[in-house]
Amino acid sequence: MNQQQYPPQQPGWGGPQQPFGQPPFAPPPPKKGGVGKVIGLGCLGIVGLFVLIALVGAVVGGGSGSNDSKNTTKSVGGTKAGDSAPERAKKADKKVVVFKVWGTAPAGALGPLNITYGSDSDNRDGDFKDGKFKATLPLDDDALYFNVTAQLQGSGDIHCSVTVGGKTKKGHAAGDYNICSAQVSAGLLGGWN
Repeated sequence: MNQQQYPPQQPGWGGPQQPFGQPPFAPPPPKKGGVGKVIGLGCLGIVGLFVLIALVGAVVGGGSGSNDSKNTTKSVGGTKAGDSAPERAKKADKKVVVFKVWGTAPAGALGPLNITYGSDSDNRDGDFKDGKFKATLPLDDDALYFNVTAQLQGSGDIHCSVTVGGKTKKGHAAGDYNICSAQVSAGLLGGWN
């Protein structure tokens, strides 16, 4: 009979002992499949797909800098020769932003009506004379918004508006130190809201 030998039991160490010749700890469990790698490659594939779509869109939608032989009408001052006066006026309006304030606003204890207008990166002060204010700025396509605010100085009734690319937003304020505010914001997909 073949008997396996055990190391001698030491005093004070109760309980079962490991058989002689075996490691004291269980071996680590086997590694699982590469699920993390598959998920990582899947995310990378999705990002790559978006990059590919953007590149194809840029190539197909590009060409703004190319010479198009089909368009032979010469441009004069940003408008094409042969455009009618109303068409030229519409195109000119799309390249500027118009700010207006009108109504009654007597000077109060803090002075005359306080007007501020401009974009997210360009703020200016305006003067209210003879019951109205009007200013224009060139259209900055990188602007996030254009706005006008006018604060009454104790009394009055005023209206305000901002027009960008044919889109107009209006506001109103009456009495006390109320503020008339109007803002046109850039849309996520282009255009003005």
